[in-house]
Amino acid sequence: MQNLRVAVDVGGTFTDICIMDEATGLIRIEKTSSTPDPIDGIMDGVEKAGIALDQVALFSHGTTVATNALITRRLPRTAVVTTHGFRDVIEIRRANKEDLWDTYKDVVKPYVPRRDRLTVPERIDAAGIILEPLDVEAARRVALVLKRRGVAAVAVCFMNAYLNGENERRMRDILREGIPDVPISISSEVLPEIFEHERFSTTVANAVVSPVVVDYTTRLGDRLAKDGYTRDLLLLHTGGGVMTPASVKDFAARLAGSGIAAGAIASRYIAGLCGFPHSIGLDMGGTSTDVSLAYDGQSRVTKDWYIEFGYPIRFASIEVLTIGAGGGSLAWTDPAGSLRNGPQSAGAFPGPACYGNGNTQPTNTDANVTLGRLGTRLAGGKVMLDPALAERAVEEGVAKPFGLGLHEAADAILKVANANMSDAVRLISISRGYDPRDFALVAFGGAGALHGVDVARELAIPVVIVPPNPGVTSALGCLLVDMQHDFSQSCMMAAGDADPADIEARFAALEREAVDRLIHEGVARTDIVLQRSIDMMYSGQWRSLAVDAPSPIGAIGDLVARFHAEHQREYNFRRDDAPVSFFRLNLKAIGIVPKAEFAVHEPTGFVPEPTGRRQVWFEGEGHDTPVYDRTQMPCGFRFQGPAIVEQLDSTTVVPPGASAEVDKYLNIIIRVKD
Repeated sequence: MQNLRVAVDVGGTFTDICIMDEATGLIRIEKTSSTPDPIDGIMDGVEKAGIALDQVALFSHGTTVATNALITRRLPRTAVVTTHGFRDVIEIRRANKEDLWDTYKDVVKPYVPRRDRLTVPERIDAAGIILEPLDVEAARRVALVLKRRGVAAVAVCFMNAYLNGENERRMRDILREGIPDVPISISSEVLPEIFEHERFSTTVANAVVSPVVVDYTTRLGDRLAKDGYTRDLLLLHTGGGVMTPASVKDFAARLAGSGIAAGAIASRYIAGLCGFPHSIGLDMGGTSTDVSLAYDGQSRVTKDWYIEFGYPIRFASIEVLTIGAGGGSLAWTDPAGSLRNGPQSAGAFPGPACYGNGNTQPTNTDANVTLGRLGTRLAGGKVMLDPALAERAVEEGVAKPFGLGLHEAADAILKVANANMSDAVRLISISRGYDPRDFALVAFGGAGALHGVDVARELAIPVVIVPPNPGVTSALGCLLVDMQHDFSQSCMMAAGDADPADIEARFAALEREAVDRLIHEGVARTDIVLQRSIDMMYSGQWRSLAVDAPSPIGAIGDLVARFHAEHQREYNFRRDDAPVSFFRLNLKAIGIVPKAEFAVHEPTGFVPEPTGRRQVWFEGEGHDTPVYDRTQMPCGFRFQGPAIVEQLDSTTVVPPGASAEVDKYLNIIIRVKD
């Protein structure tokens, strides 16, 4: 009987596995060390968790393979074929820099060197009319050259191909004749949108990771099938959905950034279960913190993202802001004598000073140990912490240089870290037109629950939610997603000139393509949901805003009114007398995947006794604080701060003045002000 759902999230240090029983809704977790080949770590974790793969109905996976390939540049040799005269589009970029004032810091080199960027005569004008057909003989010569060079992938990027992809398709056909086993990405199918650099860059990223990702997903699928798994392997992508290996072959770059999307999905879902449609996710791990936002149960989505500055990947992605703040982030003093925190990190090795591996610089973990907020055992005793080493690092690194007491210094370290995270939350909320006071903060990751209430207080967020298994919440996110693909088409025209029938016909074409792809992936027509939106702007603006669009398209004036309202919310002003333009049509195609319900627990009236007590410091004052074992905390249990809650994968801090309750899903709901 196939009644198990398994999700795997591979991180740099640990591979997290989440197993849900469909019959009971109960969840259990497993953590294992990550391996150089992630597949070995996954299969080790499956064996360690005692999972019989022939009983698994769904296996979902968030992977960093594409991300790591782009970061490390361990990429197969890839070629670009482009219009004659446009060989250097991806190197010229936008001629901008990540740090305008650093004259010595250059943008990294393109993923494809100039010698492997070849050109062919062809030209399409700005209206999509073919001015010069593809030179077939030149195209065949290029195919011969690429065969001799032994390239592993090809990106075809022609000028104005977003309007008419005929020449690109012809080039692909010729390449397939000459190098039949090489994957080919063409820009008119990968990203049919205006702006040459963004379209070229996305297509190149898609091409360079395609051999890596296809090899990985094929090997993983084979290993799972060999051990009894009979369904499709589902892979989480940045847009917040999953795709099968069949789609990965054509849209490999969608897996770049896959891992961080899982946490955003899980935090949104958990907040919804708790009755909070507006939520902010705070995923704090060992080296970084990922911040995400959901409003009315929907995650914010962006197309402005990249793995390396200068080379955008314009696939729709859940907006996640990442900063260098984690348990291993180092406290240091800048040249002006100010205390700083991160982004430098002690990493997994040597790790914080309290790990005893030779690091002597204080980290956030050392500060938490010094203040008593973190105990001496992590991961069920697999990692032992030495308080003396933590205190020595805090004393030498911060207390003495700043003339502070030991606990004052540790508190200062955490306040700087919390300020950094609070700034990140402000960027994704206040700067987007959202008031944090209207949101719940979902604190997860290995260290999120240690800092969650402090960050919430900094921003006047009233509620903090700590999931049952904070350290593996990202893996849980892989169980909560549907099949999803995003389609788009450039549509640049003044709203006053737009014909509703024409817009409807364009959407209908996108919907036919979307339905065909999902049906090809095994989704029943009755399980397909299509969501439309239109990117609009005031005429003359550079950036656009997405506005939900009805089906069928009605009066254009209604769309314009929606745009004014959205612009008011996002930027706090509107110009009802200004002309509005359409920029792009967007379609999100969702294939509903049946989901098991989480187990619901009833209050038992049982009041667990603390497993111990210890001195914990808050705002320079020591408190005799009870320590609870989370596995013994039943639904309905209420307690007051100060309190510490320990479990296998995380520690939760409930400071003085806060109150907490365990809900029916075993989340801890912390009211920041009692």
